[in-house]
Amino acid sequence: MSGTVADSANALLTVSGLETYFPFGNRWFGKREWVRAVDGVDLTVRRGEVLGLVGESGCGKTTLGRSVLRLVEPTRGAVDFDGVDLLSLKGRGLRAMRRRMQIIFQDPYKSLSPRMQIGQIIAEPLRLHRIVPEHEIEMRVQGLLTKVGLEPYFMSRYPHEMSGGQRQRIAIARTLALEPEFIVADEPVSALDVSVQAGILNILLELQRGEGLAMLFISHDLAVVEHIADRVAVMYRGKIVELAETDRVIGSPLHPYTQALLSAVPSIDPATKRKRIRLPGEPPSPIGAVVGCPFAPRCPEAQGVCRESAPALEPKAAGHFAACHFR
Repeated sequence: MSGTVADSANALLTVSGLETYFPFGNRWFGKREWVRAVDGVDLTVRRGEVLGLVGESGCGKTTLGRSVLRLVEPTRGAVDFDGVDLLSLKGRGLRAMRRRMQIIFQDPYKSLSPRMQIGQIIAEPLRLHRIVPEHEIEMRVQGLLTKVGLEPYFMSRYPHEMSGGQRQRIAIARTLALEPEFIVADEPVSALDVSVQAGILNILLELQRGEGLAMLFISHDLAVVEHIADRVAVMYRGKIVELAETDRVIGSPLHPYTQALLSAVPSIDPATKRKRIRLPGEPPSPIGAVVGCPFAPRCPEAQGVCRESAPALEPKAAGHFAACHFR
């Protein structure tokens, strides 16, 4: 593990050397290769913290979030949640832990059952985990709807009768029903209109601060992450390439990939307008191992050592980590 990446004080979640590979190709008629979706990640999320996870589509963000929750089984590595080894849990132990760790999915149109009324959708986890007595469920559901800014009469409606923003509020209410300590928010606003996104982000912030939740907030949009995250981890081809407090990543990015991502963020202030950095080529295929730095083929500053040796994620300043030979 690199430096003090996993030694953060007050850590709730600690991920060490996490790898999640998927088989690719036919093992009978050719060499089987592996899609290295998550390729050796070290990460911590502190209690009450929002850690933003950003990167291009296909870099492994969603797989990392689901691997942490064991919705996808990791290939190897360790995931420690509040002192418990998550990868060793089975059966009842894993089910009990799932109450403490929840997820908000990206698409509110697919994450809610079209055959169930809103009240039933939110009540389902309460009944499954026996959180409250049956006679208190309706009152609890009404309270959860109020928390996300919806009136109690929505209980009798179906998802198809609601807008995208309202559906995502329902998904958030369902997540909060179990009173979790940690939430993976997987691109929770990317499927929504821009006019609706700010409202959902504000709800998440208010709930996170009010409930003291820890959150892994996944997004491809640095402007969104800047609004909500305490720290930011930048991911490229299954690896974390930069990690620091949000203002440091936004104001003083070290890794060339982070600099390129930031240069694409639009700004209405001419004084903060950045020169656009256009990267050549496409993100590398996640199939098979990479020799050297995975960003080297697209990096404007790459040198020979970059193609021969993979840089470790190391501290470059207090609390600021980057995986680059020249930073």
